[in-house]
Amino acid sequence: MRQGSYLTLTLLLLIFGSAAVEAGPDYQLEIRDASNQLITHFPLQHGHWCLHWRHSVTGIAVEDCYRTEAGQMQLSHSWQPDFAAGLGHFEGRGTLVSHPQGGYLIESINEPVPGNGLWIRVGSESVAHTLISADTHLNLSQLAAGQRLRLQLISTKH
Repeated sequence: MRQGSYLTLTLLLLIFGSAAVEAGPDYQLEIRDASNQLITHFPLQHGHWCLHWRHSVTGIAVEDCYRTEAGQMQLSHSWQPDFAAGLGHFEGRGTLVSHPQGGYLIESINEPVPGNGLWIRVGSESVAHTLISADTHLNLSQLAAGQRLRLQLISTKH
């Protein structure tokens, strides 16, 4: 094979090899019910995702965001327009700053989630528990209102 052909082959491998690697996310959330039945998978773009919901008493919008670092799910930050019942900042757990859209941002929480998963009690459709990662949304309240679900981080790398 001539040198030009090797160069072409190398470039094609680099281009298509990179595309194949970028084609899918490295992580996803496996969503299971209380009896451990798989409900669905939720792809995570760049290992980041947020859980948006409305407080069941006050109706304020809350956003808890997570990231994956070295295979570990971590609570990254939380945005809360008000410190309603059960919400707020605890000394030594992140940094409290004002959010440009109002309310409070607790940033740099960086708290590992034990076992790479968490349980949530999915609220009604008015609570609208919704997973968001990049442009992908999954409204858990429409899927399983009133149910207890486990959100488990899973690596898609084999």
